[in-house]
Amino acid sequence: MWRPQERIRWKPDPGRWPSAVEAARSRLFSPIKVGPCELEQRTWVPAMVPWRASEEGFVTPQVLAWYERFAQGRPGAIVVEATGIRDIPSGPLLRIGDDRFIDGLTQLVERVRTASSGHTRVFIQLIDFLAIRRRPEPGKFFTRFLRITKEHRRALGLDDDAPEERVRALLAELPESRWCDVLSAREYEDLTMGYRERVTDTHLPHIAELPKVLPDLFAAAACRAEKAGFDGVELHYAHAYTMASFLSALNTREDGYGGAMENRIRLPIEVFEAVRGAVGADFAVGCRMLTEDCVEGGSGLAETSWFASRLATAGIDFISLSRGGRFEDAARPRVGEAAYPYTGPSGYECMPQYISDARGPFERNVPSARTIRRAVRAAGHATPIVVAGGIHGFAQAERILREGDADIVALARQSLADPDWFEKVRTGHGREVRLCEYTNYCEALDQKHKPVTCKLWDRLDLDEPGTPRTPDGRRRLVAPPWGGRRR
Repeated sequence: MWRPQERIRWKPDPGRWPSAVEAARSRLFSPIKVGPCELEQRTWVPAMVPWRASEEGFVTPQVLAWYERFAQGRPGAIVVEATGIRDIPSGPLLRIGDDRFIDGLTQLVERVRTASSGHTRVFIQLIDFLAIRRRPEPGKFFTRFLRITKEHRRALGLDDDAPEERVRALLAELPESRWCDVLSAREYEDLTMGYRERVTDTHLPHIAELPKVLPDLFAAAACRAEKAGFDGVELHYAHAYTMASFLSALNTREDGYGGAMENRIRLPIEVFEAVRGAVGADFAVGCRMLTEDCVEGGSGLAETSWFASRLATAGIDFISLSRGGRFEDAARPRVGEAAYPYTGPSGYECMPQYISDARGPFERNVPSARTIRRAVRAAGHATPIVVAGGIHGFAQAERILREGDADIVALARQSLADPDWFEKVRTGHGREVRLCEYTNYCEALDQKHKPVTCKLWDRLDLDEPGTPRTPDGRRRLVAPPWGGRRR
């Protein structure tokens, strides 16, 4: 992952922990309406992919144990990981693109309700993503994958009718320093980063047709989520994926779905309206979006504030905010690996670590969230705004809420470090919280598509009977139970 040049070391500072009485009087532990749902408290576990689904996208016992453990901490809401809306292979990522996935997802909802004694609402994040391939070995790219053109022949000093076999052979012999001389910018990226589809690739029929097919795909997935018993869905409009790419200022489509802001928000609203019209009135429909793309030429805060206001006007039930995490500035992957959108500067903005710049890794997204919330309120809407990013203390969370920066506070890495954070703080046991150190140990596992765990607990009590472990047996898959839990 990219690191800032300043390299200042930061330590989490949660401040004073509240007594049970103080917690009960706090804004953080007060209820809030999220569309048709009421949360008992303003705490939120955002979507995190733990890489525990089966290769076919089904819920596994490991998935059930993962969400059960978070539910035992009784947060206001849990958002189940990014779940694919298409019925296509996507590795150990949950899927909801067919009715055969409903039974497993129903078990997941029931497990969360039982573990939280009904205190936690459960949503599921719905995602669409375009094709991405691993970075190829240069020899194979030049001899098999590259489409040879006259431009390649001329760059090599050959006649326009030079045999393709000769052209490929010469290309395969080129040193890396000459790749830019003979390849187009897109070909060079395909070679050094791996092929990746974009929403602007409208010469491809399936990309051109995205505005026609996505509303129905999202709506069908939401209906399955409703059948499985979820309280609502979170439409994934963030980071490097399809819907965020439509919103981005880098979207230059010329079919009415790119270019001007009015065009870029068009499909996200059409998807929302299709979902809203397909599910019941007691089912929440919200979204996750970026406060800023954090890449050159991407959307900035003025645009995203306008997008959020438009979504609120359309009637969306909540807006959960993240930032960055784009492919455009991702680090070059190794040969045989795929690009990962959290390895560049924008990825750092999404998941900053304890080695940071003068701004530090904590509450990095809060000022932008404040701006977006004010824009939504100025447009006349009370849509709840969820903010995440380096929040680990009660004092932080309470100040964010009281100062009007957000309406709900999400803890991602901190809840992974201690799923009982919510219950410990609520019952006056904040001193027992296991504080995240923000080393991004978990992020490194995610990048490799390995089961995500926390270094603060994944080697504890490994021999405890019944402890689920990784396939190699070296790490436990869920945090140890908290002995002081109050029922």
